[in-house]
Amino acid sequence: MPTTVPVARDPDLAVPPFRPAPTKEAAAMNMPQKPGQPAGMGMPPRPAPMAGTGPIVAPGGSTRPAPTPERRAMVVGKGISLQGTVTDAERLVVEGTVESQMLHAAELMISHSGVFKGEVEVEDAEIAGVFDGTLTVRGNLTIRGTGRVMGVARCRRLQVEEGGQVSGRMEMLGDTMPAPRPAMPLAQGDVDPVE
Repeated sequence: MPTTVPVARDPDLAVPPFRPAPTKEAAAMNMPQKPGQPAGMGMPPRPAPMAGTGPIVAPGGSTRPAPTPERRAMVVGKGISLQGTVTDAERLVVEGTVESQMLHAAELMISHSGVFKGEVEVEDAEIAGVFDGTLTVRGNLTIRGTGRVMGVARCRRLQVEEGGQVSGRMEMLGDTMPAPRPAMPLAQGDVDPVE
């Protein structure tokens, strides 16, 4: 049996008295029972959706998809020069100048005013400025009409717009990269064969 809380009524206000909402246990007790179901066992409450999943219902009943988490991005702005190593950036946008010994990221975008010198390994790259060094792209490499790639570029898929330039060595990566052959240990007195 649900418990009631005594509520005082204010005669000066024309507002109905505040009544606390019933607890989950009280609500479950008042639910209609199905035949053969033990007493006090109503429909189980639906679990609340996890935050950030499923559609979002806006006032008025319209729905929109849940927002996707943004990538960790680093932007090197126009007129800024950066030297060193960039770590944990999923997306690197270069509008200024970057010199790096080794960079790992998911995406590299060099704008028309950007210059990158060094070595990079990324999933996808879009070059509208200047890249000078070693570029390894495991996915798509797009060279825009204002883009110039100098040095060594390796990629799985290549798209070059009219006006885009590639100077140096271009290598296309296959679906399977050949594994390096393991070195065989030499026994004493063995001679390493010359290939």
